[in-house]
Amino acid sequence: MSATAEDISNSVRRQGKRLRNQTGRAIQDFNMIEDGDRVMVCLSGGKDSYTLLDMLLQLQRVAPVRFELRAVNLDQKQPGFPEHVLPDYLESLGVDYHVIEQDTYSVVKRVVPENKSFCGLCSRMRRGALYEYAHREGFNKIALGHHRDDIVETLFLNLFNGGRLKAMPPKLKSDDGRNVVIRPLAYCREEEIARYARACEYPIIPCNLCGSQDNLQRQAIKAMLAEWEKTAPGRIDSIFTAIQNVSPSQLADRALFDFASLRVGESSQ
Repeated sequence: MSATAEDISNSVRRQGKRLRNQTGRAIQDFNMIEDGDRVMVCLSGGKDSYTLLDMLLQLQRVAPVRFELRAVNLDQKQPGFPEHVLPDYLESLGVDYHVIEQDTYSVVKRVVPENKSFCGLCSRMRRGALYEYAHREGFNKIALGHHRDDIVETLFLNLFNGGRLKAMPPKLKSDDGRNVVIRPLAYCREEEIARYARACEYPIIPCNLCGSQDNLQRQAIKAMLAEWEKTAPGRIDSIFTAIQNVSPSQLADRALFDFASLRVGESSQ
């Protein structure tokens, strides 16, 4: 029996409510948004950023604090990029938005060798342009669409390839101290975001800057985690919980815990 339009609508509402509750909880737990904040929402045209904007718009209507939202997209001048899609969508919602035009495409193609991943340089240039715009326009918070799975994947990328026990925090201050970055979807699962995005029929724009070139290391981590989740359901949840329950004295970082001064009779944490 096929699902009726009402069944589909009810399912979308349930999915949206669950994501909205998770987003609201993350915002509250990390004090991401306060009264009077001006929040710049980075919109790429992918499922995550569309869902992020959707959740923040819903929460803005019911939140006990008042805050401003502006959706901002960086047009990197990739050949064939559908420039009308995001403006048309945002205007249909009546959302305040701005498109930054910066030809990072030519720079990346010129600088990075053909057989190397473009993702690192592209990401840095995109971040720099967005952060500069936020500072210039007086936005004190920058919202990014990273979710729970992004955070866990980053943990293993740093562990396996960088030798660091480091993930992706839900809230941080940029290195130059001019921006506070927030990730309101930190508690949301990618699978649920993808399901919600399909149901909402967002006008997805794929990233084809590098001919759909994958970040191979991240894809390998994603495949590993998917296999773990299949054989041991709930493992990713457990890993994410561990990121929130760190015991410095049970690791080996001398900058985090004073091992040298540890004596009998003193407690450790």
